[in-house]
Amino acid sequence: MTDDPTGGPGQEPGREPGRVPLPEDSMPKGGVNAPVDVAAAATPAVDPRLIVRQQGLKGYVQEFRRRVSSGELGSLPVIVALIVIWVVFGSLNSSFLSAQNLSNLSQQIVGTGMIALGVVFVLLLGEIDLSVGSVSGLCAAIYAVMSVTHGVNQWVALVCALVGGAVVGLIQGVFFAKIGVPAFVVTLAGNLFWNGLMLQILGSQGTINLPGDDIVSKLYTTIYGAQIAAYGTAAVGVVLFLASQLLDARRRQAAGVPFRAPLDIAVRTILLTIVAFLAAYTLNQYKGLPLALLIFLIFIVVLDFVLRRTTYGRQIFALGGNIEGARRAGINVSWTRISVFMITSTMAAVGGLFLAAQIQSASQTSGSGNLLMNSIAAAVIGGTSLFGGRGSTWSALLGALVIGSILSGMNIQGLSNALQFMITGAVLLAAVVIDSLARRTQRAAGRA
Repeated sequence: MTDDPTGGPGQEPGREPGRVPLPEDSMPKGGVNAPVDVAAAATPAVDPRLIVRQQGLKGYVQEFRRRVSSGELGSLPVIVALIVIWVVFGSLNSSFLSAQNLSNLSQQIVGTGMIALGVVFVLLLGEIDLSVGSVSGLCAAIYAVMSVTHGVNQWVALVCALVGGAVVGLIQGVFFAKIGVPAFVVTLAGNLFWNGLMLQILGSQGTINLPGDDIVSKLYTTIYGAQIAAYGTAAVGVVLFLASQLLDARRRQAAGVPFRAPLDIAVRTILLTIVAFLAAYTLNQYKGLPLALLIFLIFIVVLDFVLRRTTYGRQIFALGGNIEGARRAGINVSWTRISVFMITSTMAAVGGLFLAAQIQSASQTSGSGNLLMNSIAAAVIGGTSLFGGRGSTWSALLGALVIGSILSGMNIQGLSNALQFMITGAVLLAAVVIDSLARRTQRAAGRA
């Protein structure tokens, strides 16, 4: 889940496998034209996948320790944090880890998680979008007014809401990429403008209730009660993961570049199998598999493929890592930036529709409150760097789980909103501090 687009463990996009930049003090005296030891210079760094393949489990453990010591933490901090949160709240109140609460949690995180999924894309550029909350409320209002007030076909209203989100991203992206207005300023202004437009669309009514049997509500409330649904989804996920890993290893082997060892693939597949079937078992203990969660997972997998397996995805990582180098490599910087903002706003629209379905209405408060901060926090806490160039779509799921678990646990304990805000803010700050320290460690190790 934390692999880079090239398929290597922790390898930065655009960096050749197994090569580590030399620190400045290793430069030969006299500059680049000074004579060097050809034999020493020709000795390449050993690729981690070769160590795993040659040494087996011992090599796998050594590689894990090397990555942690060099600051390549990946999703490890957020996974540890999630385990700690569940253990703490579970010990305080046994109902927190009940199948009912965890099943409800899996539905409740979808709206915020969808928005965070779009935020991941813009953060990979090293930019920010402060308008996602207002955009989510605006698109929910568009759907509600068209389908409920004016009686437009629900599918047409749904498409119009999503197109509205894409148009918002296009407008903001043009101001940023073409005119040169900083993304912070553009989206901050957008946050105010789109919120005002939402209020204008809702009109004097202020609140429009969804009927409950419309398409958007069904996408959120539908739960597949048959146990085969949850277990089948888990099995399909594991099989697809294993197939993609084997296919990637075969492709890299045929190209003559380092590839994952069978042991490495087996360990990853076993861990995924345990997590997937444990989640399926938990969901089946209550009502079954929520459709909203299934849609969320599909979005994550598809967008993860886009980021890690397509040229477009590699261009996004390249821009976040070094914009001038990306421009010289022939990447259309303006178009890539605009398209990323369009993806972010479209995902905000998707999240806004799920949030509207959750409360069965679109109102003047839609997209307000702490939705913006929770969405950005979910992406950052999940492991996406605020500095650009490093992250994954799975960050949205992990971060949303962390924030959702904190809010759910504190609600069960009856803690005040003030404490919830402070604790969530502290967790966000901790995530940024860990990211900053990891980057510093990577630079010290010559890997950043």
